[in-house]
Amino acid sequence: MAFSKSVIRSQIPINCNLCETEKNIKWKCLTCGVLMCSKCKDKIHLMIGKDHKVVDIKNVGLPVEELDFTNIKCQDHSEQSSCLFCTNCDKLVCPTCIAKVHKKHDLTEISDAYNLKIERLKKGQSKLQKEKNEITATKDQANMIYDAENSNYAKVSTDILNHEKVLKQAVEKHIAKLRNELDQNHTACTKANEESINAVSKSEKQIEKKCSDVQDFIYTTDISKFFQEVCQMERSTKVSVPKPEISSKTTLQFHPGEITQSNIGVLQSVDIILPEVKVSLSIVNHYQTNLSVVTHLSPCPDDSLWIACTQDKVLRKVKPEGFNLKTISTFNIKVYGMAITASDDLLVSTGKSRLQMISSTSGKVTNNVFDISPLFPVAIHITSGGQIIVGGYNDERRAVFVLNKSGDHEAVYDHDKHNQPIFSYPKRITTTSNGNIHVADYDTDEGSGKVVVLGPGGDVIHIYKGDTDINKKKPFKPVGIVTTPRDNVIVDDIDTHTLHILNNSGHLITYIKTTDNGIKYPCSLAFSPTGQLYIGCAQQQGSTAKEAKLYKVNISGC
Repeated sequence: MAFSKSVIRSQIPINCNLCETEKNIKWKCLTCGVLMCSKCKDKIHLMIGKDHKVVDIKNVGLPVEELDFTNIKCQDHSEQSSCLFCTNCDKLVCPTCIAKVHKKHDLTEISDAYNLKIERLKKGQSKLQKEKNEITATKDQANMIYDAENSNYAKVSTDILNHEKVLKQAVEKHIAKLRNELDQNHTACTKANEESINAVSKSEKQIEKKCSDVQDFIYTTDISKFFQEVCQMERSTKVSVPKPEISSKTTLQFHPGEITQSNIGVLQSVDIILPEVKVSLSIVNHYQTNLSVVTHLSPCPDDSLWIACTQDKVLRKVKPEGFNLKTISTFNIKVYGMAITASDDLLVSTGKSRLQMISSTSGKVTNNVFDISPLFPVAIHITSGGQIIVGGYNDERRAVFVLNKSGDHEAVYDHDKHNQPIFSYPKRITTTSNGNIHVADYDTDEGSGKVVVLGPGGDVIHIYKGDTDINKKKPFKPVGIVTTPRDNVIVDDIDTHTLHILNNSGHLITYIKTTDNGIKYPCSLAFSPTGQLYIGCAQQQGSTAKEAKLYKVNISGC
């Protein structure tokens, strides 16, 4: 699913300066400049640099000294220092400011406002980094297409020149054949015509001689001899002289053939064939989750992430710290689907027809306007434009709904143009930049699944049912799906431990066997704001241990 290679730009990985093996750099000592992993920070650096200033690698470049929020001059009243921050006006205020203008406004501590602003900047930075990754991926794609067009131009030019030579050779060969055929025909006709002319000339001479003999006999004066020979002369005039036939009355003419596109060749528009994709995967870190299976993943801009296990009826917000996951909050909720909103709230389907929302600030669970009654929502996806796409089902119907921010149903897809049901159980959903909706659909009766690709108008433009080689022994079971920064789609096939890489139209590009990296039973997929892929896994079938693993990986080429 192939031309010249594009240049892939990436940072060179740096190992921990202390153990020189670990690549997951988490800390930097500002005192001695050492970059280190969490293990070396706690076990080695702490012994040699107790008083050193160590900061999270993400905070390098940010202020590290204790910040003084007590001596900030008010911009409006230079004789006073700012004492609070007005969230209504988004500015620092002093006591005079409060008395005159901001008395009834929402005021907060300057340090709290500072931390809030820093957090927002970090979120903005993560968003910019994600956009940069997407733009870089688009640029790489454009470079590939540019190189492909140049390569194709050179190839087609050579093909045309070669075809010109072939045509010239064919024309010269055919002309030579025509000339040879003409020469042979001319020689044969000439010989035949000469023979005809000679035969006619011979007959002509015989007749002339007879005419002369008769003429001489007429003028004879010997009457006796006349009567003796006249009968013989009469008989000789009655004997016909042979009249030779003309050998041929036909000849050859040359009729030039018509020169057209069909017998020379034409230029046709075809899709550019991109080079064979070479995808690589490397593990950055892995974590024990204390869950039976990580059925759902939703990373947050602040590097925390929501993980859920439908089987255990558990939803957690966690934050990776070294090799561990720090639990921030836990909810005893059976989650069927979830997605992060633009405001960082978590949208959740919990088996009710109406979706629920978990606030990113208060942590409260509330109902919202997104309702697909009488169906029960399963899959949830939020597009870059803010549309909510929900896959749902009940005993009679399965459908995918497109909702706007107000909860209005903008479109519903459940039957194809032949009025046949499209879905069996729409389990996961993602979208690509060309407007296509990719639905990981599972048929419990068949024990297999498919990826249904809907075009912007809702038509089924492709159905991917797995690969004949990958799924030769085990059926295709898609349980997780996500769009890559390059606008391809990754689908995890849990029983074959495979990531199927599809293009944005749903056709297979390549695949990765996760067992090559020790990752078994991939179940859920999500990209972090910085472009790293989280893979949530399941335990082997029949296992009761709550030891499902979560992997953070770097994936390139897709």
